[in-house]
Amino acid sequence: MNRIKKTLDQDKKILSIYFTAGFPQLEDTVSVIKELELNGVDMIEIGLPFSDPLADGPTIQASSTQALVNGMTSSSLFEQLKDIREHVKIPLVIMGYFNPIFQFGVEAFCKKCQEIGIDGLIIPDLPVDVYHQKYQKIFESSGLYNILLITPQTSEERILYIDSVSKGFIYMVSSASTTGAKSGFGKIQTDYFQRISDMDLDNPQIVGFGISNEETFNMATQYNKGAIIGSAFIKVLENKGINGIGEFIKSIRPNN
Repeated sequence: MNRIKKTLDQDKKILSIYFTAGFPQLEDTVSVIKELELNGVDMIEIGLPFSDPLADGPTIQASSTQALVNGMTSSSLFEQLKDIREHVKIPLVIMGYFNPIFQFGVEAFCKKCQEIGIDGLIIPDLPVDVYHQKYQKIFESSGLYNILLITPQTSEERILYIDSVSKGFIYMVSSASTTGAKSGFGKIQTDYFQRISDMDLDNPQIVGFGISNEETFNMATQYNKGAIIGSAFIKVLENKGINGIGEFIKSIRPNN
């Protein structure tokens, strides 16, 4: 069974953490992953840095820029992660833009993911219909879930289509903006969470964009299976390094 599926089947709200591979330092990737699992995170999204990250806010953009300066590439990431499954059991998802994957070769990229034990991919700029028509069989032959995104502006028809070709979970973007921490969610967001929950989709939803603390995590998971924290965690790495991870995770789920 795919580790994502196994984790989603647990009777708990899922905390997923995003960070940029190769940040703050090139060789920090594996150490960050190990420390996150040690502190009770349920799933990890490993950001593959890209020079033109359209969906990312300034914090993640800056971390991607630094990671690229540090020398992070697709090949470097695969080399760093080659033995990761000797140490880490929780689901690992690579999140990145399609251009580096296409340049590497989609089938070759998927096969490398399978070799090292990656469970899924999140590719914000790969449209669902293109994925469905051209790449779904390649992903699935390597045992990979492709996690697709919806936003408050996604039509009900398209949400149902995305649900029909999805495995694992649907990445529910909290608002029509770039990534970044927010102080809370307003009525527009909570109505959106409720609306999607009422659709009773086959795949659970995990909310991303704007989750930064215990309050926003709890609000996001009231109607959904879990939430993803990115920018706020990147700031922890930037300001406190790996030593700040435990304190930050405990602040999100103090009773875990």
